[in-house]
Amino acid sequence: MTKTSGGSSGRTSGGGKPRGDIAGVPTRVIAVAVIVVLAIWFLFANLEDVKIQFWVFTVTAPLWIALLGTLLAGGALGWLLKGRRTR
Repeated sequence: MTKTSGGSSGRTSGGGKPRGDIAGVPTRVIAVAVIVVLAIWFLFANLEDVKIQFWVFTVTAPLWIALLGTLLAGGALGWLLKGRRTR
C-alpha cells in the first residue's frame, strides 16, 4: 500500500472508517443480505405446484422447492469455483 499525503494507507476515507463500509458494516455483507432477502421474497412469491421433468421421470412439487434447490446448487458451484480465481 502507498501512503497518501494525509499519512493514511489509502484504505480509509476522511472519517477514519475503511472504504467500502456503510455505518461500519462492510458493503459485501450488505450486498449478501439484500440478495438473501430478495431470494426469500422470490421463493415465497412462487408457492404453486409445478411438474418438474428430469430426463427419465417427472415429479410434482411446489415451485419454491425447485427454486431453492437451484439457488443452493448455484451457491455451491460458486463456492467451489471461487478458489480457482487468481488474486
